[in-house]
Amino acid sequence: MALPLHSPSQGFLHHWSKNPALAWGLSTLWLVIICFLGFWWHLGDIGLIDETEPLFAEAARQMVETGDWITPYFNGETRFDKPPLVYWLMAIAYKTIGVNEGAVRFPSALGATLLTVGGFLTLRRFGAPVPALGGAEDAATIRVTETQRWLAAWIGSGFLAFNLQTLVWARTGVSDMLLSGCIGTALFCFFAAYAEPERWVKRLGYLGFYIFCGLAVLTKGPVGLVLPGMIVLAFLFYLGKFREIWREAMPIRGILLFLAIAVPWYILVTQANGQDYIDSFFGYHNIERFTSVVNRHSAPWYFYFLIVLVGFAPYSAYLPLAMGRLRFWRWQDWRSQPRSTHLGIFALMWFATIFIFFTIAVTKLPSYVLPLIPAAALLVALQWSAWMTTQTRAGWGRWVTHGAAVVLMLGLAAVMLYAPRFVGTDLATPDFPQALWQAGVPVSGAVIWGLGAIATLLLLWRRQGRWLWGVQLVTFVLFLVITLTPALFVMDAQRQLPIRQMAAEILAQQRNNEPIVMIGFAKPSLVFYTQQPVKFLSNSEEAFNYFSSLPQDRRHTLLSLSLRYHIVESDLRPRDSYELKGIGKYTLVRIRFPLSHFRQRNPAASREPQSAQPSSATPEATTE
Repeated sequence: MALPLHSPSQGFLHHWSKNPALAWGLSTLWLVIICFLGFWWHLGDIGLIDETEPLFAEAARQMVETGDWITPYFNGETRFDKPPLVYWLMAIAYKTIGVNEGAVRFPSALGATLLTVGGFLTLRRFGAPVPALGGAEDAATIRVTETQRWLAAWIGSGFLAFNLQTLVWARTGVSDMLLSGCIGTALFCFFAAYAEPERWVKRLGYLGFYIFCGLAVLTKGPVGLVLPGMIVLAFLFYLGKFREIWREAMPIRGILLFLAIAVPWYILVTQANGQDYIDSFFGYHNIERFTSVVNRHSAPWYFYFLIVLVGFAPYSAYLPLAMGRLRFWRWQDWRSQPRSTHLGIFALMWFATIFIFFTIAVTKLPSYVLPLIPAAALLVALQWSAWMTTQTRAGWGRWVTHGAAVVLMLGLAAVMLYAPRFVGTDLATPDFPQALWQAGVPVSGAVIWGLGAIATLLLLWRRQGRWLWGVQLVTFVLFLVITLTPALFVMDAQRQLPIRQMAAEILAQQRNNEPIVMIGFAKPSLVFYTQQPVKFLSNSEEAFNYFSSLPQDRRHTLLSLSLRYHIVESDLRPRDSYELKGIGKYTLVRIRFPLSHFRQRNPAASREPQSAQPSSATPEATTE
């Protein structure tokens, strides 16, 4: 039943319906605020986070330095993990605002912004149907439908921006958020073309779908076409509209446009690198990731249930009810509805396809299901807008869902208090947990989520449950500003600042382009901040083999960065090395050659803790 005309929501809309410029102006301000806070605020104020982020940053810097925009390189070796779009955007940002952390994260923040704006526009246009009654539209029904659309757009864009999955990857300079942005924008374009009767909108929408699919393939490979293709096919076959849409979607023109965007770089990089590129990118980084465990990234079958539950918290509590509300099992009823009413079922197909696809895949990472977050936001926003604009008795399902949201918020409060016990295993940052406590991060996080849970209970007690979405959104914004952002600064000071300081010290101490080695830890950010190659050595045995391979018949030196208890203090005689600088747990040593003595350490008798020895000297072994 529609809300009565005297309700605040109805009066609010009645006022705005007379001022569309005001409505769109405030909506634009809303989008600017949430995108700025979520994605751009302090974007470049945190140093690059090892291990993966510096790999992308340095590969892009190498493109600018060498002028080779086809083959990515890191530390003197080809890097075939990802296609070039993310590198190109970073490189363009380098040339525009300089080589810095903000430029590295620019593509991710851009992708998240595109998703948030696209989600808002899609929900604003298709967030609720406008039924025709006997050839004429009832004015009250139109107002309620407009309310649903505005509310769905505001709520959905807020949920899309403020969740852990989006915030983490929008602020990380890797390809995941850019991929999600390209896939999500492609799907928004497709649905606009599918649901909009205007011919020019259809044409632009379908062309946009092909363009962004091509860009997705340039971001992360075949998955950029496979995922949106599977989603669209599942949606069309469910509604029995495949042939109908195939005829109107300009497939020949679209395929040519897609190929023109996606294929040329693959041809050029294959010509430049041959079979090595094909085996590495298509074989290892695509087929093997789906069919076998890569880099020890295995997880149980229920892994993504936990990732979505926590990564989209606290709104994830409403996902089961939002999906069930669609009654997707009544496919015949859905087929009889007009296209403009299909956004909910489209979002469900979007969510389910990605979730099932990566659940089947053997290699599992939290970032893999990032592209389903926009669909989750659409589903929950549609549910909340319906609750906000109808006056119906809350059933047991709604009460159970609200209760689950409270439990989830209390669980997040408990996690904040216990989180410091599970961090700080890096031997270079043993004081990290204590630093978090000193900064008040666990307490502030627990208080914010606890107060959010209490506010939720109070609203439920006063029968004002339709405003819970606002409480949850405000709670998350407070968590971002008061807890998460300070935690990132603490982490940076503990983990990444010493590496940046050591990089500056290396550049100050370096003589005649001395080689640089790092023993015991692979920190790729050292390559980016020194802008020089670094030899990463996992342990004493590798160091012994490497030192033995260096020419011993002439005098030369190198710079060695390691933890204080590592090789340089126990296996070299004093006249062969001397310490230049110690920062935190790290020490910088100059080693003279030829060596008068170097003793290979017995691993069984090593004083190094076992966890200090990474499994590989190559930073690639720890990446996504």
